Amino acid sequence: MTEATTTSGYGEGDATLQAVGGLEGLTKLVHNFYRIMAEVPTYRPLYDMHPQPIETSIDKLILFLHGWLGGERLYAKKYGQIALPRAHAHLKINDHERLVWLNCMSDAISDLGYPEDLREYLVSAFSVPAGRIQQVSQAQHAAQS
Repeated sequence: MTEATTTSGYGEGDATLQAVGGLEGLTKLVHNFYRIMAEVPTYRPLYDMHPQPIETSIDKLILFLHGWLGGERLYAKKYGQIALPRAHAHLKINDHERLVWLNCMSDAISDLGYPEDLREYLVSAFSVPAGRIQQVSQAQHAAQS
């Protein structure tokens, strides 16, 4: 645990969700994330991996993150249970895609002016499921080869 995590309370209860502004702030963050993903050429290949129209993917990420950040588990109420690695296993995710996703999210957080310690905490926290998604994707695609 970093000093910022310890002193900020991020990761405890819904402290991280509250730090991003609750559901309203999270909605703004996810919309900004997908806007940047669509507009920045480096990130656009990730955007193109999503089914269109993009609104369902946006809704799913908002609802998932709400629960993941300590709030009510809204995703399960609307879409049912999810296992992130399995939900993404059909996609080819390697180091490049994982890092591009994390960088895009980092940019989205910074763009909205959140504190640097919150950005660092979130990117570090997101790196855990992103790494697991990559592992499952690579195993899935290696088995198909």
